[in-house]
Amino acid sequence: MQRNHYMIDQLKEHIQEVKDFKANTPEAIEKFRIKYLGKKGLLNKFFSDFKQVPNDQKKEFGQTINELKNLATEKVKSLKDALVSSTVEKTVYGDLTRPGEPLEIGTRHPISIVKNQIIDIFSRIGFNVSEGPEIEDDWHNFTALNLPEHHPARDMQDTFFIQTNPDILLRTHTSSVQVRYMENNQPPIRTISPGRVYRNEAISARSHCFFHQVEGLYIDKEVSFADLKQTLQFFTKELFGKSKIRLRPSYFPFTEPSAEVDVYWGLDTETDYRMTKGTGWLEIMGCGMVDPNVLDNCGIDSKVYSGFAFGMGIDRIALLLHQISDIRLLSENDVRFLEQFKSAY
Repeated sequence: MQRNHYMIDQLKEHIQEVKDFKANTPEAIEKFRIKYLGKKGLLNKFFSDFKQVPNDQKKEFGQTINELKNLATEKVKSLKDALVSSTVEKTVYGDLTRPGEPLEIGTRHPISIVKNQIIDIFSRIGFNVSEGPEIEDDWHNFTALNLPEHHPARDMQDTFFIQTNPDILLRTHTSSVQVRYMENNQPPIRTISPGRVYRNEAISARSHCFFHQVEGLYIDKEVSFADLKQTLQFFTKELFGKSKIRLRPSYFPFTEPSAEVDVYWGLDTETDYRMTKGTGWLEIMGCGMVDPNVLDNCGIDSKVYSGFAFGMGIDRIALLLHQISDIRLLSENDVRFLEQFKSAY
């Protein structure tokens, strides 16, 4: 009699154990199933002992065994379902305990890289940055720069005019920014003006209908051509690592005298021969002393002040520095091309 009550107490202890059991691996769940529901498990042992129970206790004993069996069966099912659910979640969302995906380092556009390099170089010798509108009027883009109406030099810059107002146009150079700066500032002036400009040109591997320029202006008392040359020599040394330059006489309506600037690139490689057409020299910009008429047009006394100006194409410099063969790549937004350019600038 006491043994039968002891067996019932054992069953109740196992019932509580089943209720408290937890597992999160297939191995632990299977071990639990075998312990209670396997062929040699505890439930089969208790069922074997059932025939030894007195008739007046069989009902209580049987109910307790069935309760243990149902609890164990339900526990195994619920644990397996929870494990499957967890596996599916990890398949969909990944292992949430793993570190996140590494963040790719961003890249700058080659135009921005070169522009920032140029700004940095000139800022070291006192030049600030000035900006102006891309949609300009005739005065700031042409007339103030010694290019009055019907001046033949206007034909050198095929201009995009606004059809409804021929006095409004897309700027053909950033010299218009220099005019605006001189109108609003008195010497000494030392500024560079980077920006996008527009000309009605055929698009090819070497030219585009829009491109980027940076133009520099220095105005003060007793500014000479020697100051201009020294400034440009410093610039080419810092940007290209080459200090040998030459200035060839040229013509620009807003400077007098005017010159084209060449830097000696060298003939060390086959690429150097191709780029320089076998001469070793590369043209990089135009420059000159600011024409007195331009100073007077902008409200600066040309009898007291003098100055120099220079201008270069940022796109052209980018093509040279990064050995890019087609200028159209700079505006096509091809990620495969752009992600090659990683820079601190």
